[in-house]
Amino acid sequence: MPPDLSNQDDLESVKPARVIGVREANIEAESHPVRRVVKLLGPGLITGASDDDPSGIGTYAVAGATLGFSTLWTALLTFPMMASVQFICSKIGLVTGMGLAGVLRRNYSTSIVYPLIFALVIANTINAGADIGAIAAAVNLLVPKVPIVSLIVPIGLGILALQVWGSYRTIAKTFKWLSLALLAYIGAAFFAHPPAAQVLHGTFVPHISFTTAYLTTLMAIFGTTISPYMFFWQTNQEVEEDVEMGRKALWQRRGTTDSELRYAAWDINIGMFFSNLVMYFIILTTAATLFKAGHHTIGSAADAAKALEPLAGRGSELLLAIGLIGAGILAVPILTGSAGYALSEAFGWKFGLGQHPTRAPQFYTVIAASMLIGMQMNFMGINPIAALYWTAVINGLLAPVLLFFIMLISNNKKIMGNRINGRGINLMGWATTAVMFAAAVGLFATWGKS
Repeated sequence: MPPDLSNQDDLESVKPARVIGVREANIEAESHPVRRVVKLLGPGLITGASDDDPSGIGTYAVAGATLGFSTLWTALLTFPMMASVQFICSKIGLVTGMGLAGVLRRNYSTSIVYPLIFALVIANTINAGADIGAIAAAVNLLVPKVPIVSLIVPIGLGILALQVWGSYRTIAKTFKWLSLALLAYIGAAFFAHPPAAQVLHGTFVPHISFTTAYLTTLMAIFGTTISPYMFFWQTNQEVEEDVEMGRKALWQRRGTTDSELRYAAWDINIGMFFSNLVMYFIILTTAATLFKAGHHTIGSAADAAKALEPLAGRGSELLLAIGLIGAGILAVPILTGSAGYALSEAFGWKFGLGQHPTRAPQFYTVIAASMLIGMQMNFMGINPIAALYWTAVINGLLAPVLLFFIMLISNNKKIMGNRINGRGINLMGWATTAVMFAAAVGLFATWGKS
């Protein structure tokens, strides 16, 4: 039972974050080893799972279908990149007690912050709309008699209702269970019977082709695995977890412990490993089936699943459809929610999924507007896979700029105190920033070349 925050005695009795962290408290209160692991997993697992949304699924399917096994190696590269960046974001949230947009707003000019935030909101809204369409298409695969168009509104409104009227704890638990749907993509690979030699070569021998098609796909992979919305979601979920524990005041949330940072690292590493494992198997499955059969053109994420049936059997198609539904229902509220967090903190509005709508009206208005505009996209004749794919590319251009500021923040003693980055995590963070900048430059340098 959380403390009564209207009661000043209860408010004062809540131990601040610098004394004990949320994961730390949950684990210390649990003696059963399996339940301790479950309680360890939280924002890191949810963020990692949300990264394999229909945008990611469509991008990885395109990579496998058009380039075969040649991009499998990217999963080995993106894992440490994602893990380091998300840990840094988590640490920023834990140490400052604020989300990323709030930290940016306090330390940088609004002329820098506002364009970044608005670009994020636009990209997230497009991404959410395409994801809603992908969920409807996947449901249609399972129930062909139900038209895709008739599913858009109930899916969108159902997700919105969960966000607006569900408690934060209910939402967090729902997200955690939805992440299990992604196991379907690992299972689907076993129907594909991939050639071991080609898989090993594609995994451990990096291949880069300096053509627009290859670099655009590579950029899309980086853009959808190292996505800007994840930076904002990670920091804000650390704040939400503290608020749920009763730390309503900023001074209670500021600071963290060594144990909490260690548990956060485990949570994030497991979440990012899971995310990259799913990415790897999607590329592997589509490369072993669609690419091998010469089926290089995919019209939608659901088309990728449908195309697998004659090549890998009905079981593979069903597994990919189920995974697509679960991943979409997980990702859409995270996309619209991170837009709400970012815009609310940038303008100083009240926010939080644990807040009643009347106490944070602007926050929920942003979420609702993002959801409704995204739903409307599906009635405008926009190709969903094109929207997903190019949104990933746009995110890939936005990510390096945000990463640059994240690295500045995480190395600023005035903001982070003695929790600035260590040498190892700093090297990985700056390397990730450099790779993302290089990918963007490479894309523009080869634009228009075959």
